[in-house]
Parts: sequence; structure tokens; C-alpha cells
Amino acid sequence: MVRAFRGRFDHAPDLVAYPRDAGEVEALLEWCASRGAAAIPYGGGTSVVGGVEAAVGDGYAGAVTIDLRALDRVLEVDSVSRAALIQAGASGPVLEDQLRAHNLTLRHFPQSFQLSTLGGWIATRAGGHFATLLTHIDDLVESITAVTPSGTIETRRLPGSGAGPSPDRMLLGSEGILGVITEAWVRLQERPTHKASAAVTFGDFAAGAEAVRALSQSGLNPANCRLLDPGEAALTGASAEGALLVLGFESAHHPVEPWMDAAVELAGDHGGRVSRRGGGGNGKDSVGTWRDVFLRAPYLRDTFVACGVISETFETAITWDRFAELHASVTGATEAALRETCGTGRVMCRFTHVYPDGPAPYFTVLAPALRGSELEQWDEIKAAASEAVVAGGGTITHHHAVGRDHRPWYDRQRPPVFAEALRAAKAALDPAAVLNPGVLIDP
Repeated sequence: MVRAFRGRFDHAPDLVAYPRDAGEVEALLEWCASRGAAAIPYGGGTSVVGGVEAAVGDGYAGAVTIDLRALDRVLEVDSVSRAALIQAGASGPVLEDQLRAHNLTLRHFPQSFQLSTLGGWIATRAGGHFATLLTHIDDLVESITAVTPSGTIETRRLPGSGAGPSPDRMLLGSEGILGVITEAWVRLQERPTHKASAAVTFGDFAAGAEAVRALSQSGLNPANCRLLDPGEAALTGASAEGALLVLGFESAHHPVEPWMDAAVELAGDHGGRVSRRGGGGNGKDSVGTWRDVFLRAPYLRDTFVACGVISETFETAITWDRFAELHASVTGATEAALRETCGTGRVMCRFTHVYPDGPAPYFTVLAPALRGSELEQWDEIKAAASEAVVAGGGTITHHHAVGRDHRPWYDRQRPPVFAEALRAAKAALDPAAVLNPGVLIDP
């Protein structure tokens, strides 16, 4: 966005292809390999880590973006097994509209839901709506079909398997370097009819984190369990009374109030005070207010750029025993970078997902930009935050993916021997190394 305002389009693709079926994807990959052109699979274009940018270097004759928007249909619904075969280019609203006639839903709602696609979710191991249990698209994939320069991979459709390393797992998170995902069987759910939500306030973020840890280990498995620190709660207008826990339960089969009662009682045991309870979190209360801001945030970010505000987010995951130390070190390092590069700024944190063994902290940065130096400021802030995340034992990304922006830190997080194995897999599937070069590994 910053470059666009400057009239700079540094890495535009040379060609954009719109395949209509898997056969045309295969032909495109053959053509790219024969011409020495990079081939970049493209879903909704919502990557925030440079995952689809055509920055392929000088070793290629050009770059071809393979836009999969024409592959957007639900091909088959198995209502007995509660699964569907869906083409990879189907966006969130498109596939949900087609599933609604069967009273079924994939129920995977990343923040980019309006634009992002099933293939993109699988390629980046996207995180979705649920804060517990079905947190990633990994949990919803039954089988995958992908076209590679060496042939098509079509995995067997199974509820589970112990037959060696999983080919589906190899494609999940592959970020377009091994093949072009064209369709997948995914697990569905009945559409929820019972919902309950609550807002719980805590005196500080640490107290809220202890409550969330207890909730994550209780077996209650709330659908929503997002803890906002006091800064984010106040900035979004959700609460001015400290840290805010947004709780939600839902079911297609039974009332969920008993589960909410137990969760609220548990939160109260850790000093939480219920400020509101309701049915779905769509009203103009603290839960609904935060939900509206959350959904609008990606659009507001572009406006911030125009207003001269640096707006950045980064996320990680860490075990509970190391969370407090990581939170302090990352916040401190990022605030120091803001003072150094911008003079001032704010760092806020919330939990997007929680597991029995740890949370996924999500940090938001807002700071005044220096006109003409936004990219340099962003580089320094991003590097400081990433260094602190990796040094603190966290993952460089929980659900944003690696792309090109996270490569330096992913290279350090990933075991060196595994890098060689991944490089060997790429050589077998993509001998000419044309698929999305620069992402995950250097071929």
C-alpha cells in the first residue's frame, strides 16, 4: 500500500493466467518450466507476509501469477459423512453460499474470509473462527488434490490414517512451492442454532491470561475465547475497565447456557467480572463492538497508510509456562523500536486462539509514520519484533504463514536437516524450481 501511494509497483507479474480446470493448471506449469518462468499460485491475494508477491529475482525469465478464481465450485456434498469436495479458488462467502442449501457449513472464518480462498487457507495453514478445538484449516481437511510439475497428487479420502508421513500434511502450509492445490475434500458441520456470548473484564492482562489458561484446560472448549489487553479493549471501544475476555459458545444440537455458566464461574474464580451476557455477540455492546472493529480492521489498515499511521500486526504461539516472559520481552523490544524509529507508538496484545498447553498472542502496533520513510520504519519494527519472538521461544507465525517477510526467522526456527528434506521434496515435485521461488526455502 505504501509503495502504491508512491506510484511504485516493484514486482508486478509479467503474466496473469486464469485456468478453468486442473488440466489448464498442468499446461501452465509445463509452459512455465519450459520457459524458465516463475509460477505463483494465487487465491484471494490477502497474504500479509509477501506470500504472493512476484519478487523472484533475476534467475527467471519472468513471473506468472496463476489466479484460481475460476475454480470456485462445490463439486460434491457427502451429507452422510458430512464432507464436501470444493475447488480451491472458492472464496469464503462463495463456498458458504453453496453449502447453505445443505444446511451445512465449513465454519472456517479467518479475518480475510470475504476474499481469501480454500486453496489459500490450505497452502498457508490458515487459522479460523474457533479459538479452541477446530482452530486451523488442518483440522478440516480430509484429502487434497494438487497439480505439480512432476504429476498430480491426489490423496486418499479418509477420516484418519497411520500410514506413514501424511501427504496432506506435506501440502498443508506448503505456500505454493510444491504444487498448485486445485480441490480438497473438507469436513463440514451442521449450522449452529444455539449461541451464547459473554464479556468478562479483568483488572489486568495477567489475571485474564490465568483465567484463559484455566478455561483452555477445563474441557469446556468455547468457540470464542479472545482476551484483549486494556489498551486494545479501550482503543476498540469494547471496554474501558481493563482487560476484556470475549467468550462464546455455539452448537447445532443443544443449548449452550450450561457451558457458559461454567465458564463464567471459572472466570470469576480468577477475578473476572461479567459485564454482559447475551445470545450471539452481534449487538452494540462490548462483544458486538469488538467484533465489528475486528472485521473492519484489514480495511482500516489501508486508511491508516493514507493518514500517515504505521499499522502492523504480528502473531506467535508459546507454551503457558513461557508466556509471561515472552509477552514482556516482545512488548518491550517492539516499544523500544517504536521510540527509536517513530518517536512514540503503541503496542497492544490479544489472544486469538488458546490451547491447553499455550496461547496464540497477537500483537498490534500503531505509530506515526515519517513520510517517505514508512518502509524503512516498518523494516526496523518488524525485525525487532521478530527477533524478540524467536529469542523468546515462540513461533515466527501462528497463522499468518511465512511468505517472504518471515523467511529470515523461519530459517532459524526450522531444523537444518528438515530444510534439506524439504528442499529434496521440492526437487522431486518441481525439478525446474519454478513454483513460488523465495518462499519457505531457496531451491
